[in-house]
Amino acid sequence: MLVKIFKAQKAFSGVKYNTGKIDRNKGELMKVANFGPLQTFGHLKSQDYINYLGVLAALNKNVRLPQFHAVISAKGKSYDKITLTAIAEAWLKEMGYGDQPYLVVFHKDTANNHVHMVSARVDRMGNKINSAYEYLRAQKSINKVLGYDFAMEYRFSTRAQFMMVLESKGYPGTDPDEAKIQEKISRYVPDKRRTAALSQLFRQYKNQPGFRDLMKEKYGIDLIFHQAPGKQPYGYSIIDHHEKQVFKGSEVMALKELISSFETDPVEIAVENTSDEYTPSVQIRSISIADDVDDQQIHGMRRRRQKKARTNTR
Repeated sequence: MLVKIFKAQKAFSGVKYNTGKIDRNKGELMKVANFGPLQTFGHLKSQDYINYLGVLAALNKNVRLPQFHAVISAKGKSYDKITLTAIAEAWLKEMGYGDQPYLVVFHKDTANNHVHMVSARVDRMGNKINSAYEYLRAQKSINKVLGYDFAMEYRFSTRAQFMMVLESKGYPGTDPDEAKIQEKISRYVPDKRRTAALSQLFRQYKNQPGFRDLMKEKYGIDLIFHQAPGKQPYGYSIIDHHEKQVFKGSEVMALKELISSFETDPVEIAVENTSDEYTPSVQIRSISIADDVDDQQIHGMRRRRQKKARTNTR
């Protein structure tokens, strides 16, 4: 995902540019925030927004170029307009514009989905919004909003595991820096000490009702079972938030041994599948685990017999 801050301007030309897109049905107004009583009126013209932002700008005559105008752009259609708007709101907050009046406009006239944001660089107290290292902070802030910095703090051995960390915490990122991920994977070393500790922990509690919830609430451990719709799980992963590591389930306990204790508590394995449906405990999109060793072991022979490519997800 790309983020760009346009050169500051004296006039709020970004408002007219974006409302012009809307008038020509090439854009859609997604968010109007913090414009106070102005928002209670009906259809507003671009000049209404400009006048409001101009009043703020007039509070600090030292700010000669008061317009803040930025764009967040996805690759192709990888992010829809709703997700892009939520990302834009979170990014503006990180950049110090969360309480400022701003517009978010989705543009639909290019191959890459993107949103524009327009605001004022002067707040209601007449203070200039911090612009120090603005371009550097812009990229750092988008990485934070998408969750990439958070997920990179974890130890993982596959890209799928990295994506699971993002999903487990509700981050929206889907287009991370692949080179950084592969570089970290290349340095992965199994943590036998921790897998032994988890194995002991699982054996201690696996027969208790609500085992999965217990692991999550008491120990910060998410169990993510991989299964096709209507089928039994064929594998599982462990996200250890306490130690910031991700494990293939087989490293800790065989799936058969683990789910044997769920026979009297079937809700435990009514979990993630290959559809887009989410479960209350952990929300995981369809993530390919075709590069995981467990997936190869389970499905590899079957694929070779059927001469099929590895297309299983989750």
